[in-house]
Amino acid sequence: MLGTALTGWSEAQQPPPRFPRDFSNDVVSGSLASPHARSLRAPFIPGLHEQMERTFPNIVRAAGMIFSATVQRIERHPASAGQSVETVAITLHVERAIRGAMPGEDLTISQWIGLWSGGQRYRVGERVLLFLYPRSKLGLTSCVGGSLGRFNIDAWGRVALSARQLSAFQTDPVLRGKSRVAFGDFALAVRHADEEE
Repeated sequence: MLGTALTGWSEAQQPPPRFPRDFSNDVVSGSLASPHARSLRAPFIPGLHEQMERTFPNIVRAAGMIFSATVQRIERHPASAGQSVETVAITLHVERAIRGAMPGEDLTISQWIGLWSGGQRYRVGERVLLFLYPRSKLGLTSCVGGSLGRFNIDAWGRVALSARQLSAFQTDPVLRGKSRVAFGDFALAVRHADEEE
């Protein structure tokens, strides 16, 4: 696993952090409230525990899926016999794909509820470009580098970079200094980053 390779920790060796925040006011397609919210422990998710250098090539290489999409549906899935942790399922209509998805498909990803409560949220109708880790053994994924692996798509279909992304990716020859990038140029930046040694 990427997290293991970069940090030297295994799932068994690294205890997951506790999230003391009360989740009881979180709502998505009904309530995300959990009677056990205060005692939730994070499952091992690639990228959640790793310490990687936050460069564009590293973000590109760590991603199993890269695509732009519109959020269609958000559903809470409580822990069950088949799934040991509470999750949020986000269904996205893929518009353009760079890796691991097909344009036009409806793709559902599952995210640990603790990430949602920690701020990694989606809204129905929102247009995003995502760099997602390969799915874990639990079928979960998340954005590579947290907010660095998630971009908004503006009304003209351009990829919008946040101030944090502008700072982190300032050495990239295509993205450097641009707060808005045409999708084709962004895909080119991904290809160049993937080819870097």
